[in-house]
Amino acid sequence: MDVIVIGAGASGIIAALKMSKKANVTLLEKNDKSSKKILVTGNGRCNYWNSDININKYNTDSKEKLERILSKKDETYEFLSSLGIYPTIKDGYYYPHSLSSLSIKEIFDKSLEKNVKVEYNVEVLDVKREDNKFKVITNGKEYLCDKLVFAMGSKAAPKTGSDGKVYDILQNMGLKITPVLPALIGLKANESYLKDWNGIRVESSLKLYIDNEFIKESVGELQLTDYGISGICTFNLSSIVSKALHSKKKVNVKINFFEEDFYKFMENNKLDLTIEETMESLFNYKLMHIFFKLAKVSKSKKWIELNQVEKKKLASIVNDFNLDIVGTNGYERAQVCTGGLSLNEINPETMETRINNLYVIGETLDVDGECGGFNLAFAFITGYIVGDKIA
Repeated sequence: MDVIVIGAGASGIIAALKMSKKANVTLLEKNDKSSKKILVTGNGRCNYWNSDININKYNTDSKEKLERILSKKDETYEFLSSLGIYPTIKDGYYYPHSLSSLSIKEIFDKSLEKNVKVEYNVEVLDVKREDNKFKVITNGKEYLCDKLVFAMGSKAAPKTGSDGKVYDILQNMGLKITPVLPALIGLKANESYLKDWNGIRVESSLKLYIDNEFIKESVGELQLTDYGISGICTFNLSSIVSKALHSKKKVNVKINFFEEDFYKFMENNKLDLTIEETMESLFNYKLMHIFFKLAKVSKSKKWIELNQVEKKKLASIVNDFNLDIVGTNGYERAQVCTGGLSLNEINPETMETRINNLYVIGETLDVDGECGGFNLAFAFITGYIVGDKIA
């Protein structure tokens, strides 16, 4: 039995390695080396797993099918460990003990060298059905196989080789693709003060509203930028935001810059200081002066000298800062995409599509996870499932 796996990323490598003992496997890769996206994961440290993998950490069009896929997480983790990946674990985040993504790549490359035929610099242009086989048309030659596995990624981070061509190929074969949009990405606003808060990092909470309806809250480090907001708590809302903006809906976030009720805090503060002096150690000075400007209060006044309208306005800005979102940073900076091949087109027990002997795994599917190793874990799990079933 001849099997072709397209894409030497996380899902494709695991699929090829798992099935290599039982099938004649050829792994095709567009780049001149494997694991390009793995190398940049977790800022080069490769956050490859998480202790809290469950359906609530993901966005998808079928929670029921996703749950069945994730049921294979323990078997997948055991397979990763069998390859010689030893973790260091911090707050549930798994990294290779070396804290270097290069370690993961080297383990994968050495395993592939022993077990799988890998061909690099092969760009897949199209796929045709021919006499119950698949003809894979590339930039160099044509390949025939009995079973075909797509592990071509998405449109995110095109510098790593993901160009989204896989969606056109699958759609032309009659499979359903939901809109593919950037995720795990910074969000854009259009305010005059953005240049003033650029570079500030704060612990905060973000509440997401779509068409004025509260949707979800995210807590963590927030990065204030000259285009809007970034950081993990922003990334974890970005999938929902991308879809809402694509549907022309109004999107805004409410930022809480202070862990307490700011109004009560100031009312209970009995120091004989100006509001600037009182807030000096609470906030970055650039952020504090944005608060004063938007609230239209004088920094030289004391809290007791402010009228009730001024007090409420300043407190609202600190605890409930409104920011209208107008866009995302696009595919170039996205870590993953939301959307893709619908899980309704997939048998979650095998990763086979409605088309016999055609399988799709990894980021090409309509599944995207939060920050923390969830996306890489999903890629590994789907690769393991198809490799195990084909084997």
